[in-house]
Amino acid sequence: MQTLTKIVVASHNQGKVREIRALLEPLGVTTISAADLNLPEPEETETTFAGNARLKAVAAAKASGLPALSDDSGLAVDALGGDPGIYAARWAAIPKVEGGGRDFDMAMWRVHSEMEKAGGPKTARFICALCLAFPDGGTEVYEGKVEGEIIWPPRGDKGFGYDPVFQAIGDQKTFAEIDPAEKHAKSHRADAFAKFLKARFS
Repeated sequence: MQTLTKIVVASHNQGKVREIRALLEPLGVTTISAADLNLPEPEETETTFAGNARLKAVAAAKASGLPALSDDSGLAVDALGGDPGIYAARWAAIPKVEGGGRDFDMAMWRVHSEMEKAGGPKTARFICALCLAFPDGGTEVYEGKVEGEIIWPPRGDKGFGYDPVFQAIGDQKTFAEIDPAEKHAKSHRADAFAKFLKARFS
């Protein structure tokens, strides 16, 4: 099994890059982001989290010549039939903004509004698919999730994305209200990472 000492984090999302870096640095793994290398973001054309994670990781590994780690994640709301799901970031896309601007305040309001129309449960989950890809095209995929519910109005300013409206089962605070270290320990990304770390570093 190839030893991992330096990994490209195949993301331009600085929130994700920070989380992944925080998880890997204690293991002595140096991380560099796709944005740092000016790698283009491939279009996410797959229909699953795992498919999109694989697509992004493979592109970054081939372009950089280094192992690459990609995360594709999103919020699946039961009342919305699993939406926004793999389109979580697209729900935040700002029309006609050069560079693909995103407004998650708008996206959270859209989730709330659609839920009000649909009725049904407030249950939801964050899902994460993590893909490790190598320059030769080899890949490994690890999937994780965290169950919870949608709350309204949004609370907290410590997270990113949909964190202010997501409260994990057993918690009294949203993901945007708890300390980042606590979130890292219980998040969907942490669940996927635990599986990745067990396979790669145990």
